[in-house]
Amino acid sequence: MMSPGILKWVIMLSPLAFILVMNFGINRMSTMTLQACFWGFATVMGLSMSTIFLVYTGASIAQTFFATSAAFAGLSLWGYTTKKDLSGMGTFLIMGVVGLLVASIINIFMQSGTMNLVISFVGVLIFAGLTAYDTQRIKSMYSYVAGTDMVGKTVIMGALSLYLDFINMFQFLLSFLGNRD
Repeated sequence: MMSPGILKWVIMLSPLAFILVMNFGINRMSTMTLQACFWGFATVMGLSMSTIFLVYTGASIAQTFFATSAAFAGLSLWGYTTKKDLSGMGTFLIMGVVGLLVASIINIFMQSGTMNLVISFVGVLIFAGLTAYDTQRIKSMYSYVAGTDMVGKTVIMGALSLYLDFINMFQFLLSFLGNRD
């Protein structure tokens, strides 16, 4: 039987394990296996995210979810329909994610409320940009692989990218706007 301390780490790190398996195994996996991994990822991500109910009020979570949903839909629609080429934003946004990761690790030790707000605000902006960028990238990739056996895998990995954009934008918005119990 697993101790509660180990179970906590398993639940927290399982989503990362699924992402790594999917990214590094995409060429060796069948579409069905990749899809099963995606659903497994969504399940463990749901378990991992359930802890927000211990920290934030239900109303705050619902408000943030609906705000994130509206923003995500608008940004994704813009990314899909804009004539502007967003491909140049990709490297900048990924470097922003790396910067967020570094700042978050530093803030674990500093415990700065102000830095946490700045990280959350910047995180919302970065994942807003990634939502539009990823939507356009997926649209472009889909037209490239249309009619090939890579369509299914491309759709699944595109769904994973957008799912991660949504979850991260939601978490940063919740950290920025959420009311704690």
